[in-house]
Amino acid sequence: MRAKSGASPAPPEKQGQTTFFRKSGTDHVFRKNVVCPCFCSRYNVVGRWGRICDGILVSRVFNFSAGPAVLPEEVLQQARDEMMDWHGSGMCVMEMSHRGKEFISIADQAEADLRDLLAIPDSYSVLFLQGGAIAENAIVPMNLLRGKTKADYVNTGEWSKKSIKEAKKFCTVNVAASSEDKDFTYIPEQSSWKLSPDAAYVHICSNETIGGIEYQWTPDTGDVPLVSDASSHILSRPVDIAKYGLIYGGAQKNAGPAGLTLVIVRNDLMGHAMPMTPSAFDFKLQADADSMFNTPPTYAIYIAGLVFQWLKKQGGLAAIEKKNIAKAKILYDYLDQSKFFRSPVRRQDRSRMNVPFKLADEAQDDAFLKAAKDAGMVQLKGHRSVGGMRASIYNAMPIEGVQRLVEVMRDFEAKHG
Repeated sequence: MRAKSGASPAPPEKQGQTTFFRKSGTDHVFRKNVVCPCFCSRYNVVGRWGRICDGILVSRVFNFSAGPAVLPEEVLQQARDEMMDWHGSGMCVMEMSHRGKEFISIADQAEADLRDLLAIPDSYSVLFLQGGAIAENAIVPMNLLRGKTKADYVNTGEWSKKSIKEAKKFCTVNVAASSEDKDFTYIPEQSSWKLSPDAAYVHICSNETIGGIEYQWTPDTGDVPLVSDASSHILSRPVDIAKYGLIYGGAQKNAGPAGLTLVIVRNDLMGHAMPMTPSAFDFKLQADADSMFNTPPTYAIYIAGLVFQWLKKQGGLAAIEKKNIAKAKILYDYLDQSKFFRSPVRRQDRSRMNVPFKLADEAQDDAFLKAAKDAGMVQLKGHRSVGGMRASIYNAMPIEGVQRLVEVMRDFEAKHG
């Protein structure tokens, strides 16, 4: 947002090819030719620690939030440009009827792009729902038990625990494996899993947002459908959809804003919902109604659709995976050589999206967060259940953000380590 009147910065100083903005004795490095986000559409001197627009500093930080999370600036700019008049319709997308031809074209394109990105087979349905992964913790057993009374769950962290707790309201839950013995810092090898032959499905959380662990492999559950809560890493890499019965996730980390839940479900698993299942939660009813059994989260679908288009422009999921690997490597390489910061997660199970780390002296946590904030980085505080720090480096986080974080960590270690 714009600074208040009277808070105008001093003129920028030229030093070679770099433009600096000086404020309170701190140099802020700026880039050129990026649209100012204050809706003025001017191309002024811009940068990651702020933008100068008409002599006023407009802030834009590196946002490491776990979700809702950073969105591609190109998406935000397009949404800004289309806010008052989407494609000559004279309406904002938020104002459109979900049954009008304008919004139906938006939803259809979003689904087509998502199918293209993930190579979703025709034997699967794509649903745009609401309620987040928390709601799916109940909706999944209501739809997938299919007359059975037991389901297998692998417990790898806080989100797995929430899924297990909710599923117990509907069936007997067999915890086939757990990493709680080591504070959820690893994924149990499948050879240690104790699966039930009569389970309706096997449930995993393929990326634990809080604990920062990620499946780098796909479990083989045979004829029993594999279900995955993929909220915090969906669209960060290619996935073989055919190995899963169902994948679900909240969109607010890698796919769009809060309010939209993505569900990809194999068609033969639908149509068997428990009689008690509310109609809006019945996968088959939603699929038959093109996710419009009730009014869908229209604007969230629109923004997600723009994100899907942005991902395709980046070269698709194979290309974005390479970028994500590069970003994660920068941060983990520093953590592994640091004497002051450390990663608690077993190396082969580390998440590319959510990187928890701890300081050797936890009394310095607040000082580190302040140093990061002063350098234009926010939302690095770890989840309250585990403490420490957490950097969420989703698709839209530029590599410059990770590089800057490591610079600040290195400087902080030199002063306090």
